[in-house]
Amino acid sequence: MRHGKYPLIITFLVPPLLLYGVFVVSPYLQAFQISTTDWLGYSADANPVGLDNFRTLLHDGYLWNALKNNALLLAVVPVVTIILGLFFATMLNMGGRRGRAGVSGVRGTSVYRTVYFFPQVLSVVIIALLWKEVYHPNSGLLNGTLGALGLPTPSWLGDPRTAFWCVLAVMVWSNVGFYVVLFGAAMSAIPRDIYEAVMLDGASRSVTLRKITIPLLWDTVQVAWIYLAIAALDAFVLVQLMTNGGPNFSSDVIGLRMYDTAFGSETKFGYASAIGVVMFFLTLSVAVLALRAGRRDRIEYS
Repeated sequence: MRHGKYPLIITFLVPPLLLYGVFVVSPYLQAFQISTTDWLGYSADANPVGLDNFRTLLHDGYLWNALKNNALLLAVVPVVTIILGLFFATMLNMGGRRGRAGVSGVRGTSVYRTVYFFPQVLSVVIIALLWKEVYHPNSGLLNGTLGALGLPTPSWLGDPRTAFWCVLAVMVWSNVGFYVVLFGAAMSAIPRDIYEAVMLDGASRSVTLRKITIPLLWDTVQVAWIYLAIAALDAFVLVQLMTNGGPNFSSDVIGLRMYDTAFGSETKFGYASAIGVVMFFLTLSVAVLALRAGRRDRIEYS
């Protein structure tokens, strides 16, 4: 049996590794190579230009504007989503009736989790189109409600002051339900004896959340932050379908800037690949920094 172990391992490992190399690693390497050319995407001419594309990036005002918007998403979306996810998960798992508050969950927890999780069932395209209609200045649900109450009805996606924040709110709404379920499942795995002991000591729910729940869920929170940070550095589909970066580039993001550069009127695939390379290193750096900054001793419980 030992003689046949390694051939069996190689048989199962080589095909997926080859597929990964061809369809994942190879496009990345090609993007690095294309970023050093002036290739337009539809011609055979691809003259090497060295680092000229990257030098141009340093003076591209549209790119810096997109990076600023991505930085705002990175600073706000993970924090707000995780806070809301922890809050709702805590309410569902530790918001029981009097006498058991902080230990038992509320009635109908499974129903609430289904409602919170529902946006995950929808595709990003449906979410974008749905909220675009909600924000519609004339027939949208939001302005219809505000108008019925006698309040002003802004042009949400047509105003440079509000368009970006409207997209940000949709990003939070579409993600928070998943993390409510994720954090709730992690909380359910924590022994109830720990909470009962803390409650006997007179700790409030907020203290229990800060001193007990979050430290025990730290690995889950860290993973959630990394995924949300990567989503914040992308945000391409929502922005393209809801605002297409407008008005006046107020909601532009780096993913949309790369797409428009590659498939717009000028079709600068070489320059777009340079943007993609920058985006790759930004995403990698954020993930590594998050892992290192969030590193701490693991708290074991049994």
